[in-house]
Amino acid sequence: MPGGTAPARFTEHFADGRPAQRVDRPLPGEVPVALEFDGVTWAVMMATPEDLSDYARGFAIGEGLIPPGAPALTVDVAQIEDGWIVRARLPGSDAAAMAERVRRRIGDSSCGLCGMDTLAEVARPLPLVAMPIRPEPSSIFRAGALLRAHQPIGRATGAAHAAAICTMEGAIECVREDVGRHNAFDKAIGAWTAAGMERGATPRFAMLSARCSFELVEKAVRGGLNALVTISAPTSMAVDRARDAGLPLFVLARGDSVLELT
Repeated sequence: MPGGTAPARFTEHFADGRPAQRVDRPLPGEVPVALEFDGVTWAVMMATPEDLSDYARGFAIGEGLIPPGAPALTVDVAQIEDGWIVRARLPGSDAAAMAERVRRRIGDSSCGLCGMDTLAEVARPLPLVAMPIRPEPSSIFRAGALLRAHQPIGRATGAAHAAAICTMEGAIECVREDVGRHNAFDKAIGAWTAAGMERGATPRFAMLSARCSFELVEKAVRGGLNALVTISAPTSMAVDRARDAGLPLFVLARGDSVLELT
């Protein structure tokens, strides 16, 4: 699917007085992507138009529309004049209930988190991680050292997030990229669960090239991951949600150190 990068021309200026020069630099794609489930538009996101079938599945898991072990979705992806439309059919879904959920979301959308019902929904309890497992620091360092090689858009542009699914030994099984950190994680979860990995018998951790917000913690829990590692720092709510769900959390992962939440 095209759209990962596009070139643009810039003029580069130098502090040491060298003459300015023209440079061509690739940019990551960022376009509107409409996510439609069972004929109802659930969201319009700004995303990189790559791996959109994985995105639909991972987004549905993160939103609680399907469990990680759900059968494969039927997904149609179409490019239109103003962006992309991703149409997915959910197994065993209730169209009327879906429409009602969307109606409530639209009614609460003016400031993002308006109304007591919405606040209660944000704070709803997460399921407990069934098998919380802490990867060894050496495994985290190994995955971090390998991640860059799996980021073609990031290497080309310097402006894309990556989300990796890793074995407990630090081998990387799946990586997805996007201009949005949430989108990248949705894509990775979608691809990983669609591949039918044995999550229960073979634990995995996620490594994200982003700060750790509460939404990423929730996606890790709902996606069936056993631990979460982020290259940047966490927010206070991310820490609270990880503790509540029993999700092992490692942050500020560098080549020579990592912080483990205790």
